[in-house]
Amino acid sequence: VQLQASGGGSVQAGGSLRLSCSGSGFMDYFSIAWFRQAPGKEREGVSCISSNGDRTYYAASVKGRFTVSRDNNKNTVYLDMSNLKTEDTAVYYCAARDQADVCGVFGISRGSFGDFGQGTLVTVSS
Repeated sequence: VQLQASGGGSVQAGGSLRLSCSGSGFMDYFSIAWFRQAPGKEREGVSCISSNGDRTYYAASVKGRFTVSRDNNKNTVYLDMSNLKTEDTAVYYCAARDQADVCGVFGISRGSFGDFGQGTLVTVSS
């Protein structure tokens, strides 16, 4: 399945954004993860959701502020981001793995996922 992230933009610190990850086909059997990469930094895992949405995972830096959800009828996964901080500024990517709950086994690991596709830029200003 090919994925496309969208919904990025510029927001002030404390604001909110919703990112969407749309799939080219059925996503029912895929774990989906969100990653981000800030300038000069390595790509890091942000959040992950199991194939049926019953399990979610978050990096410590975003827990309590970000919420991941999915609508398999729409082949879309969402990342709701609130109380944004300047350190959340990054290009955000989504990625898929054809395993029901890969993050439950390996964590939000870049090595567990394939192609990331085109990301969406989130800029948080102070």
